[in-house]
Amino acid sequence: MLAFPSSRLLARRGIGGIISWFIRIVIYDICITGISDILGVSRMVALFIFLGILGVIAFVGYMMRNKYATEAGDDF
Repeated sequence: MLAFPSSRLLARRGIGGIISWFIRIVIYDICITGISDILGVSRMVALFIFLGILGVIAFVGYMMRNKYATEAGDDF
């Protein structure tokens, strides 16, 4: 029986995967709607602002990981 990759993933994760996916979508929607309401911009602009914030957080985490990883090597 041939199955699409997404259906195999869904079969592995089951109903819990679907619920966690919906929870993430709701949280992202609340964040984007909040940004849109507070700044008075469209939802599309709020989406790009939200993605920019996530990108900055990821970049700062990457920089901190590299900084502390190189300093940990100096201790030995």
